[in-house]
Order: sequence, then C-alpha cells, then structure tokens
Amino acid sequence: MPPHLFADRPAQPPEPGSVDALISQTRRLRGGVDAVRRDTVVDDDDAQGRWQRALCDLAVHHLDDLREHLGQLKEGLPPAPVLDELPEAEPQAAAEAEAEAQQTRVGSAEWNLLTDEVSWSEELYQIFGRSPEAGPLPLDELGSTLFSEDQPLLTAMVTACLVDGKPIDGEFRIVRADGRVRTLHMRGEPVLDPDGCTASMWAVLRDVSELRRSQRAVRESRDSLQRRREIAQTEHRLAVELQEAVLPPWRGSLRFPHDTTGALDVAAHYLPSATSALIGGDWYDALELSDGRSMLTVGDLTGHGVTATSGMAMILGALRGMAMAGIEPGPLMGWLNQLLEASVQPALGSAVCCRYDPERRLLSWAQAGHPAPLLFRGGSGRALVPPEGVLLGATSGAAYGQAEERLEAGDVLVLHTDGLSPRRADFSRPDGTERLLALAPQLTAARSAQECLRRVVEEFGEGRREDDACVLVARIGG
Repeated sequence: MPPHLFADRPAQPPEPGSVDALISQTRRLRGGVDAVRRDTVVDDDDAQGRWQRALCDLAVHHLDDLREHLGQLKEGLPPAPVLDELPEAEPQAAAEAEAEAQQTRVGSAEWNLLTDEVSWSEELYQIFGRSPEAGPLPLDELGSTLFSEDQPLLTAMVTACLVDGKPIDGEFRIVRADGRVRTLHMRGEPVLDPDGCTASMWAVLRDVSELRRSQRAVRESRDSLQRRREIAQTEHRLAVELQEAVLPPWRGSLRFPHDTTGALDVAAHYLPSATSALIGGDWYDALELSDGRSMLTVGDLTGHGVTATSGMAMILGALRGMAMAGIEPGPLMGWLNQLLEASVQPALGSAVCCRYDPERRLLSWAQAGHPAPLLFRGGSGRALVPPEGVLLGATSGAAYGQAEERLEAGDVLVLHTDGLSPRRADFSRPDGTERLLALAPQLTAARSAQECLRRVVEEFGEGRREDDACVLVARIGG
C-alpha cells in the first residue's frame, strides 16, 4: 500500500518502463555479486576471506530486498501471467518467479480506527506465517506475536502514531505459528480525516531477518579479522623484542682474542624480509671461548613469529653453552638435533658451527643442511667442501661430520643463511652464492670485516627477499 497522509490523496503509480529497467539492472548486479561470492575461497583460518564472503552475502541480501521493493512498485501494472500459463520455452523465468514468490519480504497493512476493519496484503500473511482464513490481526493483538522485550517498543510507536501523529519507524521480532523467529522493520503513518483526526493507520512491514543475519556475520567476521590483526601485531612486536634480546647487538667489528696473531675481526648483520611481518628464526653469533679459540655460527629455524624466535633463542642458548663446554662442532650438531627432537614444538633447522684456533689458524666446522661458508683469498672465492650433515630435527640419531680448513692472514670468511637473496625459478640468473663470490676482489681488498659486511649489505640489502637473512663476516688478522 503506497504511503499517504490524507485519505483523499490518490496514489500515483510509477512509470512502467523505468521500474522494469531498474529491476533488470538489479538482477544483473545481483548476478555479478553472486559470482564474486562463489569465487571467494574461504578456509577455517582465513579471517579476511570470511569477512569478504560475509560482505558478499550482505550485498546479495540488499539486492534481493531492492528487487522485492521494485516489484512492489509494479502493482499498478497489468498482472503477469500465472506460472501455469508460462510457455514451456521459459522454464528458467518460471523458476525465477517461483523463487521470488518464496522469498517474500515486504507486506502492507491498514487498520481503520473508526470501523475496526483491518486490511492485510497477501504478502503480510506469508511473512507472519498466518493463514488468510484466520484473518488479519487487529492492532491490539499484533503485540501478542512479539518477543516480550520488544512489545513496549511497538506500543510506544503505535501510541505516538495514533495520538501524536508521528510516523512509525522501528524493528521488532515476532514468533510465527510455526515457531520461526523473524525480524520485521515497520514503517507507517497515520491517515487523517478532513477534520485532522486520525482515521486509520497504514504500515509497510519488511522481513529483514536475513539482512540482519548477514550484517551480524559481517560484523563478527570484521571483529574476528581485527582481533587477528591485533594478535599478529602483538606477536610481531614480541618476536622483534625477543630477537633483539638474543642476537648480539653489534654496531661495528669485534676482534678476538685480543692481541693475538691470527685473531678474528668479526662483523654481522640481520637483514629483514621485504614484509617486516615475517620475523623468522635466523641467527648469527660469534663467541670467544675460554681456551682462547672462537666460535662462529649462523642458522635458521623454520617458521615465523614468536614460535620461531623463541625456538631460535633455545637453540642459540644451547649452542653457546655446548661451545663453552668445549664440545666440537660435529658432536655439537648431534646434540642440537636431539634437542629439536625433544622440543615441545617440533621444527626443522639448518646451521653452520665453526671453531677457530688462532694459534694454528685452523678452522674446524660442521653443518646441518646449510650453505657452506665461503672463503675469499687473493681476489677469488670458493665454497668450502661441506662435511656430512642433515637438517636439524629431520631424523633421529643423525651423525654429523666435521671438516678442517687452514686459513691465512687476510682471508675472509662469509657465513650466511639461505634467505639472503630471493628464490628464483629463472636458473639463468645468478643465485646468492654466485653473487657473493663475484664480490671476491672487493672483499679481499677490504681492510676490515665491517668494510666487507658493508659491501655485502649494499649488494643484498635492497633486494625484495621473501625471507629474512643473517650474514656474518670474519677476517683473519696478520
């Protein structure tokens, strides 16, 4: 029923062509949104995907309601043929019409205060789940279908309309005869007689149950996404703080042992990934041991976030303790492998551990599935031949070999994790090891480990790495 304030004001039907065009546009738009909804892939852990899917569902419900409203505007047009009269060539149109009939969302009513007559549209009976034979509900019985907590709202709206002439605009929930709960949005106005007194009240009632359900889903998925983001930010901050607390806070080169021929000049640097959210389990360390020798190590634990950095802290702490206890690199790797096997949070790790004797300039080292150290001497560079060693945590009781390399004054060692350069499918382009070896003339000509490190960071620091990385440079003194 079209809205009106006065009983003698006739309703003006809309232009048929404009309404049909709007209905066609709405149907096309609805199909487009539905296609986007079908293409939205959602899994249990994808909070953003669930939010996007909920938004698509909400848009679909809005468009369905809009099409329903536009259909109501066509009431003044000649009625469409009934379903039984549709030609067999239009089964799809018949199915669409039947689906629309089953999704009625808008109905109208008028309550005559002078004669107590009540007029309900056919759609309103469907919304309330009430048989037309039972007749429409009088105004004073309408509240009996509402939730008890919503009844005062309806009473206040109706009183304000009838007594004060205010329009009705509010929502309430009803319980249908079949037990289904529906949320209705009611809009109405008083109809005044020529003397300005309220003669009747009309209203349009819209079933917004699915719309509100979709809005609630959007709200809940948005809140879930926001919580996920807040958790991710907190975890990122904790991971950064833990990493900064564990890794050595070097700001320049370190030299140890002091005042010894063949001493090491050491510098190291952590390079973050292109996306700062990926804080991984990469580490570097250099430690002067009690017997005058030195320990060098780099490594990488799988995963990202607090789990990876806490695991890295555990591994690095154990590695430092065993190195101080005099355990050689090969057996040390075996103990680290057992430690990862016994860890509550299983993970895989790769590592290089070196022990350097400055008096003999002898490097003893072991590796666990990690890139070998690079040795630069006399303007050229090469990778050391790795001893046997599988990834930490990959297999129980793994044995790790140990290799030795005699170093000379001016030699440069570069240890790095495998996230130093982006992984490429194009094998014609140089990888990280090749790019490092190409720096041999510059690294062997450098006067300090810090100068070597600066050149490596210049080469790799600006690239878009998929993962974070660590680089450690050690230069052998004269």
